[in-house]
Amino acid sequence: MLRIHFTEVDLARVRVAGEPDPMWEVLSTLHRLQSRSGRGQFAAWYRTTRADLHAAGLARPVREVLFALYPLGPYLPDFLTPAESEDGLSAGLDGVLRLPRREILTELQLLRRFHTPPAWIPRLAQRDGCRELTELISRFHAVAVAPFAERMDSGVVAHRGLLTRVLLADGVEGLLSSLGPRVRWRRPVLEVDYRTDRDLHLRGRGLRLVPTYFSWGTPVALANPELPPTLSYPLSRPTVPEEALPGDAVPLHALLGGTRARVLRCVADGLTTGELAQAAGVSLSAASRHATVLRDAGLTTSQQIGPTVLHTLTPLGAALLRRARGVVASRGG
Repeated sequence: MLRIHFTEVDLARVRVAGEPDPMWEVLSTLHRLQSRSGRGQFAAWYRTTRADLHAAGLARPVREVLFALYPLGPYLPDFLTPAESEDGLSAGLDGVLRLPRREILTELQLLRRFHTPPAWIPRLAQRDGCRELTELISRFHAVAVAPFAERMDSGVVAHRGLLTRVLLADGVEGLLSSLGPRVRWRRPVLEVDYRTDRDLHLRGRGLRLVPTYFSWGTPVALANPELPPTLSYPLSRPTVPEEALPGDAVPLHALLGGTRARVLRCVADGLTTGELAQAAGVSLSAASRHATVLRDAGLTTSQQIGPTVLHTLTPLGAALLRRARGVVASRGG
């Protein structure tokens, strides 16, 4: 278990990433390729990405280089998820290149305690080797992560909308209590199901929370306690695999019915049941009923916030809306 110890100052310095962090998504997608965990939910992505990696000539370098640096296990080198990636992929890769070579070498030596790395690993502590690595990460991101940007964005935006409502209703401690089943707030400690047993004392530095689309299962924190405290954790997943989306030829109103399709569009803004009823032009009981059906289908998610229930889209629901809008646009509707 990971125990993150907060002071009152730390509670005031909790931040949530405003958009997907590319370096954390690279880490998560590499783990999806190496593990069967989450394979059902990411089945369509898995098939597409494997084929695209082969077509781009990346299958072998990803397997021989990136799998060795991003292994499944209790330790991951921190330099692969630099704080600079908060500002995008280029900033993150530049952050890797600017790191002192001795820091990279120290982390690679730590990796040796848990895995037997290839003989070429020390070359990453040299500038040319590090640059080759960042170029490979960039190429991998272009194939495995970038094509799914809209889907990731919609998931993070919906999640932030939910956390915003929780924050307004229950404060920061309520927000910390709503990060998923593997995270528990027991004041003043945030308990996280983890691969190792450790304590992290924030000491007034606050905590950056990074909801990660392709993450699955256990959250991940930086190993070095002196680095800016960061916790990457999985977005809530829909109960229906994303590959279950209907074909483009099916209009949304035909699939769901006119009223329910309208309710789904309204939920895109993140609404309470009362707000949803007003926006969709239906009764309160009808709004609740439609929201339940959509939630059971994996298109929306609902969370109790004080006396109200907030409904937001899941990534699956957002993807369905985008596809429906694309069909309308292509038909000139």
